[in-house]
Amino acid sequence: MTDNELARGGRPELDIIATTQGQWGVQDSGDTSGFGTMRRTVTVSPAAQRPYGSWFDDVVDILVELLSAAGVNPESAIEKVVVDRGQLILFIAKEHSPLVARMLRDDQDLRFELCLGTSAVHYPEDKGRELHAYTALFSITHNRQIAMEVVCSDDDPHMPTLTGVYPGNDWHEREAWDLMGIVFDDHPGLTRTAMPDDWVGHPQRKDYPLGGIPVEYKGAVVPPPDTRRSYN
Repeated sequence: MTDNELARGGRPELDIIATTQGQWGVQDSGDTSGFGTMRRTVTVSPAAQRPYGSWFDDVVDILVELLSAAGVNPESAIEKVVVDRGQLILFIAKEHSPLVARMLRDDQDLRFELCLGTSAVHYPEDKGRELHAYTALFSITHNRQIAMEVVCSDDDPHMPTLTGVYPGNDWHEREAWDLMGIVFDDHPGLTRTAMPDDWVGHPQRKDYPLGGIPVEYKGAVVPPPDTRRSYN
Protein backbone atom coordinates (compact mmCIF):
# COMPACT_ATOMS: atom_id res chain seq x y z
CA MET A 1 0.00 0.00 0.00
CA THR A 2 1.41 3.39 -0.97
CA ASP A 3 1.76 6.44 1.25
CA ASN A 4 -1.09 8.07 -0.68
CA GLU A 5 -3.33 5.09 0.01
CA LEU A 6 -2.44 5.15 3.69
CA ALA A 7 -3.17 8.87 3.83
CA ARG A 8 -6.64 8.18 2.46
CA GLY A 9 -7.38 5.44 4.97
CA GLY A 10 -6.67 2.63 2.53
CA ARG A 11 -8.43 4.20 -0.47
CA PRO A 12 -6.56 4.26 -3.80
CA GLU A 13 -5.28 7.52 -5.22
CA LEU A 14 -8.14 9.23 -7.08
CA ASP A 15 -8.15 10.52 -10.66
CA ILE A 16 -8.57 14.29 -10.73
CA ILE A 17 -10.82 15.55 -13.54
CA ALA A 18 -11.25 19.20 -12.52
CA THR A 19 -10.98 21.83 -9.81
CA THR A 20 -13.81 24.25 -9.11
CA GLN A 21 -14.26 27.44 -7.14
CA GLY A 22 -17.29 28.42 -5.06
CA GLN A 23 -20.17 26.33 -3.82
CA TRP A 24 -21.49 25.48 -7.28
CA GLY A 25 -18.47 25.95 -9.54
CA VAL A 26 -19.89 28.91 -11.47
CA GLN A 27 -17.70 31.84 -12.42
CA ASP A 28 -20.24 34.66 -12.44
CA SER A 29 -22.75 36.17 -10.01
CA GLY A 30 -24.97 33.09 -10.13
CA ASP A 31 -23.31 31.66 -7.00
CA THR A 32 -25.08 33.44 -4.14
CA SER A 33 -24.00 30.91 -1.51
CA GLY A 34 -21.26 33.08 0.02
CA PHE A 35 -18.61 30.44 -0.64
CA GLY A 36 -17.03 32.20 -3.60
CA THR A 37 -13.46 31.59 -2.41
CA MET A 38 -13.90 27.89 -1.67
CA ARG A 39 -11.93 25.56 -3.95
CA ARG A 40 -12.86 21.95 -4.58
CA THR A 41 -11.21 19.08 -6.43
CA VAL A 42 -13.47 16.88 -8.57
CA THR A 43 -12.26 13.26 -8.62
CA VAL A 44 -13.34 9.83 -9.81
CA SER A 45 -12.13 6.47 -8.57
CA PRO A 46 -9.46 4.76 -10.73
CA ALA A 47 -9.54 1.16 -11.88
CA ALA A 48 -8.56 -1.33 -9.19
CA GLN A 49 -5.76 -3.83 -9.61
CA ARG A 50 -6.02 -7.55 -8.97
CA PRO A 51 -6.41 -9.15 -6.57
CA TYR A 52 -9.51 -7.15 -5.70
CA GLY A 53 -9.94 -8.98 -2.41
CA SER A 54 -12.76 -10.80 -0.65
CA TRP A 55 -15.26 -12.37 -3.07
CA PHE A 56 -14.83 -9.60 -5.63
CA ASP A 57 -12.41 -11.58 -7.84
CA ASP A 58 -14.86 -14.49 -8.07
CA VAL A 59 -17.70 -12.20 -9.21
CA VAL A 60 -15.58 -10.58 -11.90
CA ASP A 61 -14.20 -13.96 -13.08
CA ILE A 62 -17.70 -15.43 -13.36
CA LEU A 63 -18.94 -12.39 -15.28
CA VAL A 64 -15.96 -12.58 -17.66
CA GLU A 65 -16.70 -16.26 -18.27
CA LEU A 66 -20.38 -15.59 -18.94
CA LEU A 67 -19.64 -12.77 -21.37
CA SER A 68 -17.12 -14.87 -23.26
CA ALA A 69 -19.63 -17.73 -23.51
CA ALA A 70 -22.18 -15.26 -24.93
CA GLY A 71 -19.72 -14.16 -27.62
CA VAL A 72 -19.06 -10.75 -26.04
CA ASN A 73 -15.53 -9.48 -25.50
CA PRO A 74 -15.31 -8.89 -21.73
CA GLU A 75 -12.86 -6.02 -22.23
CA SER A 76 -15.41 -4.18 -24.36
CA ALA A 77 -18.26 -4.79 -21.91
CA ILE A 78 -16.43 -4.10 -18.63
CA GLU A 79 -14.85 -0.66 -18.88
CA LYS A 80 -13.18 -0.85 -15.48
CA VAL A 81 -13.50 -2.47 -12.08
CA VAL A 82 -13.44 -0.17 -9.06
CA VAL A 83 -13.06 -1.13 -5.42
CA ASP A 84 -13.83 1.88 -3.24
CA ARG A 85 -14.49 1.86 0.50
CA GLY A 86 -15.17 -1.86 0.52
CA GLN A 87 -17.59 -1.86 -2.41
CA LEU A 88 -17.23 -3.48 -5.82
CA ILE A 89 -18.34 -1.19 -8.67
CA LEU A 90 -18.46 -2.46 -12.25
CA PHE A 91 -18.32 0.20 -14.96
CA ILE A 92 -20.24 -1.35 -17.85
CA ALA A 93 -20.41 -0.10 -21.45
CA LYS A 94 -23.94 1.13 -21.95
CA GLU A 95 -24.74 -1.09 -24.95
CA HIS A 96 -24.02 -4.17 -22.80
CA SER A 97 -25.70 -3.04 -19.57
CA PRO A 98 -28.99 -5.03 -19.92
CA LEU A 99 -27.07 -8.22 -20.77
CA VAL A 100 -24.70 -7.80 -17.83
CA ALA A 101 -27.59 -7.01 -15.48
CA ARG A 102 -29.38 -10.18 -16.58
CA MET A 103 -26.23 -12.25 -16.01
CA LEU A 104 -25.75 -10.74 -12.57
CA ARG A 105 -29.36 -11.56 -11.72
CA ASP A 106 -29.69 -15.06 -13.16
CA ASP A 107 -26.38 -16.88 -12.72
CA GLN A 108 -26.55 -19.24 -9.74
CA ASP A 109 -23.16 -18.13 -8.44
CA LEU A 110 -24.06 -14.42 -8.66
CA ARG A 111 -27.80 -14.11 -8.04
CA PHE A 112 -28.09 -10.36 -7.55
CA GLU A 113 -31.87 -10.62 -7.51
CA LEU A 114 -32.68 -7.27 -5.93
CA CYS A 115 -32.14 -3.91 -7.62
CA LEU A 116 -31.97 -1.12 -5.05
CA GLY A 117 -32.52 1.59 -7.65
CA THR A 118 -30.64 3.85 -10.03
CA SER A 119 -29.34 7.29 -9.11
CA ALA A 120 -27.62 9.74 -11.42
CA VAL A 121 -24.62 12.05 -11.13
CA HIS A 122 -23.53 14.86 -13.44
CA TYR A 123 -19.80 15.49 -13.97
CA PRO A 124 -19.66 18.32 -16.54
CA GLU A 125 -15.85 18.25 -16.38
CA ASP A 126 -15.65 14.57 -17.39
CA LYS A 127 -15.82 15.27 -21.13
CA GLY A 128 -17.69 12.65 -23.12
CA ARG A 129 -18.73 10.86 -19.89
CA GLU A 130 -20.66 13.60 -18.14
CA LEU A 131 -23.70 11.60 -17.02
CA HIS A 132 -23.31 8.60 -14.73
CA ALA A 133 -26.09 6.16 -13.79
CA TYR A 134 -25.28 4.24 -10.60
CA THR A 135 -27.33 1.11 -9.93
CA ALA A 136 -26.97 -0.77 -6.63
CA LEU A 137 -27.64 -4.53 -6.70
CA PHE A 138 -28.05 -6.92 -3.78
CA SER A 139 -27.86 -10.70 -3.65
CA ILE A 140 -30.36 -12.08 -1.18
CA THR A 141 -29.00 -15.57 -1.86
CA HIS A 142 -25.38 -14.74 -1.06
CA ASN A 143 -25.85 -11.62 1.12
CA ARG A 144 -23.66 -9.43 -1.09
CA GLN A 145 -23.98 -5.97 -2.61
CA ILE A 146 -22.31 -4.54 -5.70
CA ALA A 147 -22.98 -1.62 -8.02
CA MET A 148 -23.15 -1.17 -11.78
CA GLU A 149 -22.19 2.21 -13.20
CA VAL A 150 -23.01 3.24 -16.78
CA VAL A 151 -21.99 6.51 -18.37
CA CYS A 152 -23.11 8.58 -21.35
CA SER A 153 -22.38 12.05 -22.69
CA ASP A 154 -24.28 15.33 -22.54
CA ASP A 155 -24.41 15.30 -26.35
CA ASP A 156 -25.89 11.79 -26.47
CA PRO A 157 -27.62 11.25 -23.10
CA HIS A 158 -29.00 7.81 -23.97
CA MET A 159 -28.53 4.41 -22.37
CA PRO A 160 -30.69 1.26 -22.33
CA THR A 161 -33.32 0.81 -19.65
CA LEU A 162 -32.86 -1.95 -17.07
CA THR A 163 -36.60 -2.34 -16.50
CA GLY A 164 -36.64 -5.46 -18.68
CA VAL A 165 -34.40 -7.11 -16.07
CA TYR A 166 -35.51 -5.25 -12.93
CA PRO A 167 -39.08 -3.97 -13.45
CA GLY A 168 -39.00 -2.15 -10.12
CA ASN A 169 -36.35 0.21 -11.51
CA ASP A 170 -39.09 1.96 -13.50
CA TRP A 171 -39.59 4.86 -11.09
CA HIS A 172 -35.88 5.34 -10.37
CA GLU A 173 -35.07 5.72 -14.06
CA ARG A 174 -37.93 8.17 -14.45
CA GLU A 175 -36.45 10.26 -11.65
CA ALA A 176 -32.99 10.14 -13.23
CA TRP A 177 -34.53 11.36 -16.49
CA ASP A 178 -36.59 14.05 -14.78
CA LEU A 179 -33.82 15.58 -12.69
CA MET A 180 -30.65 14.69 -14.65
CA GLY A 181 -31.78 14.23 -18.24
CA ILE A 182 -30.60 10.66 -18.85
CA VAL A 183 -32.80 9.10 -21.54
CA PHE A 184 -33.39 5.41 -20.82
CA ASP A 185 -34.19 3.90 -24.21
CA ASP A 186 -37.14 1.47 -24.35
CA HIS A 187 -38.39 2.51 -20.91
CA PRO A 188 -42.13 1.74 -20.76
CA GLY A 189 -43.13 5.24 -19.62
CA LEU A 190 -40.32 7.75 -19.30
CA THR A 191 -42.25 10.67 -17.79
CA ARG A 192 -41.37 13.16 -15.08
CA THR A 193 -41.75 12.30 -11.41
CA ALA A 194 -41.22 15.62 -9.59
CA MET A 195 -41.37 18.41 -12.17
CA PRO A 196 -44.42 19.38 -14.26
CA ASP A 197 -44.68 17.67 -17.62
CA ASP A 198 -43.99 20.92 -19.48
CA TRP A 199 -40.90 21.81 -17.42
CA VAL A 200 -37.87 22.81 -19.48
CA GLY A 201 -34.53 21.29 -18.44
CA HIS A 202 -33.35 19.01 -15.67
CA PRO A 203 -32.83 20.91 -12.41
CA GLN A 204 -30.21 18.71 -10.70
CA ARG A 205 -27.69 19.03 -13.50
CA LYS A 206 -24.73 21.19 -12.60
CA ASP A 207 -25.21 23.34 -15.69
CA TYR A 208 -28.81 24.16 -14.75
CA PRO A 209 -29.32 27.93 -14.13
CA LEU A 210 -28.99 28.70 -10.42
CA GLY A 211 -31.31 31.69 -10.46
CA GLY A 212 -34.46 29.62 -10.54
CA ILE A 213 -37.73 31.22 -11.67
CA PRO A 214 -39.95 33.95 -10.16
CA VAL A 215 -42.57 32.51 -7.81
CA GLU A 216 -45.96 34.08 -7.28
CA TYR A 217 -48.17 33.17 -4.32
CA LYS A 218 -51.50 34.91 -3.78
CA GLY A 219 -50.30 38.04 -5.55
CA ALA A 220 -46.92 38.22 -3.73
CA VAL A 221 -43.95 37.78 -6.06
CA VAL A 222 -40.65 36.26 -4.88
CA PRO A 223 -37.84 37.00 -7.37
CA PRO A 224 -35.21 34.40 -8.38
CA PRO A 225 -32.39 33.95 -5.80
CA ASP A 226 -29.69 35.52 -7.96
CA THR A 227 -31.58 38.82 -8.14
CA ARG A 228 -32.27 39.17 -4.41
CA ARG A 229 -28.85 39.80 -2.96
CA SER A 230 -25.18 39.45 -3.81
CA TYR A 231 -23.12 37.53 -1.28
CA ASN A 232 -19.73 37.95 -2.95
